[in-house]
Amino acid sequence: MTTAASRTHPGTSAAPSLEDFEDAAAALHGVISRTPLDASQHLSDVLGVPVHLKLENLQRTGSFKIRGATYRLSRLTPEERSRGVVAASAGNHAQGVALAAKALGISATIFMPLGVPVPKLLATRGYGADVVLEGATVETPLRLAAEFAERTGAVFIHPFDHPDVIAGQGTLGLELMDELPDLDTVVLGIGGGGLVAGVAAAVKARAAVEGRTVRVVGVQAENSAAYPPSLAAGHPLETATKPTIADGIAVARPGDLPFEIIRDLVDEIVTVSEDDIARALLVLLERAKQVVEPAGAVGVAAILAGKVVAGGPTVSVLSGGNIDPLLLQRVVAHGLAASGRYMTLRIPLPDRPGQLARVSELLAIAGANVIEVLHTRHGQGLQISEVFLQLSVETRGEEHRAHVIAVLDEAGFTPTVVPD
Repeated sequence: MTTAASRTHPGTSAAPSLEDFEDAAAALHGVISRTPLDASQHLSDVLGVPVHLKLENLQRTGSFKIRGATYRLSRLTPEERSRGVVAASAGNHAQGVALAAKALGISATIFMPLGVPVPKLLATRGYGADVVLEGATVETPLRLAAEFAERTGAVFIHPFDHPDVIAGQGTLGLELMDELPDLDTVVLGIGGGGLVAGVAAAVKARAAVEGRTVRVVGVQAENSAAYPPSLAAGHPLETATKPTIADGIAVARPGDLPFEIIRDLVDEIVTVSEDDIARALLVLLERAKQVVEPAGAVGVAAILAGKVVAGGPTVSVLSGGNIDPLLLQRVVAHGLAASGRYMTLRIPLPDRPGQLARVSELLAIAGANVIEVLHTRHGQGLQISEVFLQLSVETRGEEHRAHVIAVLDEAGFTPTVVPD
């Protein structure tokens, strides 16, 4: 049995061909959902061209990962299936492998980090996989999964570094070309690179047949951006990462095969900050009515941050929607603060009657809505005749936020914005 990479792509020898992607799409027909393409007037106004959202957050298991996992497992031999499969993941790949294995009658063992979001953990177990929790980051589960495969003979299902996984993910690109025939630009997140590699190869192969081009822009979180230095070096590099809310794309080293494809076919890679991602999640909730995990929102974050330039119809892929409700609560609060719609002020006051009432009056005049108040005489640096006032207030954006602070300043108070 041949693998997807055995037939070459005109752009790069590493990429699956258009025929490979069409084979994968046929194999996945009736298994995956053909997710909607939703027009976004707000993002269209921001970018200056029509923008659509590919709602893979509504895909089975809540992310695109079911595509590559199902196609990879469907191509295992009967002997390989009898040995079972093993995978490592922070969540979405785990769910994809677990559900695909259940559908095909294959036993699955999934190694996941200890801090995995609870919904992803429960869903993976619910699909029938044997879940082992170990390690603070996905690197430990990856090592343990490889050791498990060596020890037991189970087939290791890599989340992104395999031609059949890339071919499966690339079926999303074929859908985009079918749904938006005049597609100009695709914007989507990059972790290890399997999704971007597959989509880039698929849309460019289809566009080449039609005698035109499609741009592909990859997006990484600033705190976990292995591709820019790797591309500069000409080969995959292990890079130091910082914590990021976009845990689904927090990968320290690009995959070898995706790297080759991305190097040859992806037009541009940009990075976005944690604040950018939080703002994007808030916009998607309010404007698109979509619940999206941080890794799935980085394309929208890049558009909102002015990191994307497009000359025609553009698609941002919402690659997943599996967000822990507790994280969503924190991210919404952070997004409100980053958008200038929520802030916490710390104000020292003289300890005499009427000061709290005066501050409240000024905030009312300025049109700020008080959410929470802390009034205390205990605090580091306070004089014996001072009190400490901390208020959380709602504002209407950066301009209104600045106005509220200016009103307090002009009245003789000295407010300090407490970092979110």
